[in-house]
Amino acid sequence: MQQFLRSLGPAVARVPATEALRAGAGAVVALALIGLLLLSPAVDLQLGLYLVAPFGASSVLLFAVPNSPLAQPWSAIVGNTVAALVGVAVCLSVADPALRVALAVGLAIAATMLCRAVHPPAGAVAMTAAMSPEAVERLGFGFALAPVAVGTVALVILAAAYARLTGRRYPFRQFDDPSPQGTRDRPAQERLGLSQDELSALLDRYRQSFNLGVEDLARLISAAELQAATHDSGAIAARDLMSCDLITVSPGARLSEVADLFAQHRITSIPVVGEGERYLGVIFQLHLITRARGEALALEGGYIAALRHLLAGGRTGRLRAADIMDASSPYVSPDAPVAQLLPMMADGEVDAVPVLDEERLVGIVTGTDLIAALAHKSLSDQSAV
Repeated sequence: MQQFLRSLGPAVARVPATEALRAGAGAVVALALIGLLLLSPAVDLQLGLYLVAPFGASSVLLFAVPNSPLAQPWSAIVGNTVAALVGVAVCLSVADPALRVALAVGLAIAATMLCRAVHPPAGAVAMTAAMSPEAVERLGFGFALAPVAVGTVALVILAAAYARLTGRRYPFRQFDDPSPQGTRDRPAQERLGLSQDELSALLDRYRQSFNLGVEDLARLISAAELQAATHDSGAIAARDLMSCDLITVSPGARLSEVADLFAQHRITSIPVVGEGERYLGVIFQLHLITRARGEALALEGGYIAALRHLLAGGRTGRLRAADIMDASSPYVSPDAPVAQLLPMMADGEVDAVPVLDEERLVGIVTGTDLIAALAHKSLSDQSAV
């Protein structure tokens, strides 16, 4: 009985309040803009440009679960439009209201599945058409174009723009998207040895094609493997593998000094510290390269000349370490387990994680340190066997 009652509870993990507000605000903005600029909130049988209730359901998917295959542009636009066509056809053919609604929804489900465009609000679109004989008589199959297709396209465009503005990804990643480095290689944490066809077959086998995309499955598998690898790392903590004799700079250090340290010590990251070794941020070599590229574009000159100009102080002549450091880069405490470090470096965005005792910098763990520690652990385990 207890197990049955538990099965009636929420099946979705807790969502941060900020994410809930982000999704809700996106729907508010999108529907308000569409209502003000494109479609009328009141029914308009003259032009057919009016809001329909299923757009609210589409907004839930587009803004709350943008990674779902059911929320992608093809599913939303084609699904809603096909369902509208089906609903209009049934409405014009069947007189009985109850039968009309049932047929419209059932046939819409079948049609959208055959079109690979399953979008739950499409059922509501078909039902809306079936329950609106006056509108259908006036608009005919044009109902599928306006308001349905026009409104759905607008929602998709606004959802994509809002996702970009709020740091999300919509439409979702494709399996063959370029890596963050712009190459054809898959991201390191997603090189599973499984092809796109194999991943698709897994989704089909477990009937999850409507719930999960191939790219997301690849990311979940790699995340699970990474998490499992941390279980084998035992009690290794950041303090066990961090470098303690650090090369650091003050926030007022000139960029030429920073570049000299990179070249002299053959390192790829330099922490920036204030008084009492208080951690302020970190400079990666990429920061210098990116800033130099900006200088090159501004000066309309060569890249090497721009780099020299940057190291000499840039356009302002006053650039210092504090101007290019990353103050939001992840950091850990000395007791942080390897399980916490691995995901931070797995995506390739950082190759060193500072170790802080409260606000004081006490060490840094690089990708090389992490690999060496895991290799040592693996060799020790083999020797024990």
